[in-house]
Amino acid sequence: MSGPGGHRDRRPFAAVLTANAVSATGSSLTLIGVPWFVLQTTGSAGRAGVVAFCATLPIVVSALIGGPVIDRVGRRRVSVGSDVVCGLAVAAIPLLHRAGLLEFWMLCALMALGGLAHTPGVTARYVLLPDLARQCGTTLSRAAGVYDAVSRGARMTGAALAGVLIALMGAESVLLVDGATFAGSALLVAWGLRGVRAARPHHDAPPVSLRTYKSELRAGYAYLARTRLLLAVVAMVMLMNGTDQGWSAVLLPVHAERDLGGASQLGLLSALFGAGGLCGALLYGLVGHRFSRRTVFSVCVLLCGAPRYAVAALTGTTLPLAVTMVVAGLAGGTLNPILTTVIYEKVPDELRSRVAGVLTAGCELAMPLGSLAAGFLVEGAGLRGALLAVGGVYLLATLSPLVLPAWQDMDANDVSRTEPGRPCAAPGARTPRPSA
Repeated sequence: MSGPGGHRDRRPFAAVLTANAVSATGSSLTLIGVPWFVLQTTGSAGRAGVVAFCATLPIVVSALIGGPVIDRVGRRRVSVGSDVVCGLAVAAIPLLHRAGLLEFWMLCALMALGGLAHTPGVTARYVLLPDLARQCGTTLSRAAGVYDAVSRGARMTGAALAGVLIALMGAESVLLVDGATFAGSALLVAWGLRGVRAARPHHDAPPVSLRTYKSELRAGYAYLARTRLLLAVVAMVMLMNGTDQGWSAVLLPVHAERDLGGASQLGLLSALFGAGGLCGALLYGLVGHRFSRRTVFSVCVLLCGAPRYAVAALTGTTLPLAVTMVVAGLAGGTLNPILTTVIYEKVPDELRSRVAGVLTAGCELAMPLGSLAAGFLVEGAGLRGALLAVGGVYLLATLSPLVLPAWQDMDANDVSRTEPGRPCAAPGARTPRPSA
């Protein structure tokens, strides 16, 4: 559980945690700033959905084909390059707008470029987690809990900051701040992962060719196809992420603009959801190993999604939705630590980047359609009708762990309930992340 010679080196894990916190803060700025920028400049929920579609479709494409690239280029280089490209793309939006040069197609293209570069960087940091946990001498389940808690705390901070900054400075200035956060993340990773073997390129890989690349990519898909639990996870999280993309990119911003009082309420609600998620992840890291993973997951996944849509549709004030967002965040905070640990248990080290890319692509496959559908649903059926329709899809998706037998495998390798001091790892596997 430590580095060579028993030495515990916490610097790489701390650097990745900090970089992820900075990047997640910036992503929250974009998540709120871009829809608000589109609503302010165009007044169209449909166009907000189109921009979100353009941002998320390349995420799926890069995840589908990017796994072998991460290993060959090196996880450190991919993470740094990803942050640099994303920072330049998001900063160009307000700069072009201030110069009077920004067309709608340019906004869509820049968001697409950022989406294409974003996923490889996130995946590159994520697949390092087991190695960094061993290097600093902690268990995988604890490291996963801390990793998710830090990310959720950063998203909470970013959401609150976005609401304040939009009110004070305007949405375009928020996007400039986001560009700076990507630069900070790139510098932290470049410094913190120096000398980390797992972050280097795989020099022992076969020579690059289309044939070997297709073979490596196929290996990731084949592993997913024969693992029932991972298939069930992908199917459910795909629907959850698709509906949540519609919520965050269209439904909640429109609800805040029309009914709740503006960007400050949007930032408050997003921050409360993040605060609940932070507490949920920390709580699970402390006591979660005492309970059945499937039981905790099944209850929490029902609480984290559909109630938000119902309360937003049936009430027109901030307080009921604020309470619901806290509860939903608290429940949602347990989901990623559970999924992270289970996936690392199931996936061998040599397939980690490839399977992580396939998992990410599958889990995010519906995100482009989710935002696009939400935008047109608002314009065609009204905000309430859109909220109820999308919330119904979310509810049906989250019933999966209660009815499908494949989810019984979630507890199959859980050694942490009987041996709390041991890292959660299946024999022969060291064990990535659906973004539930």
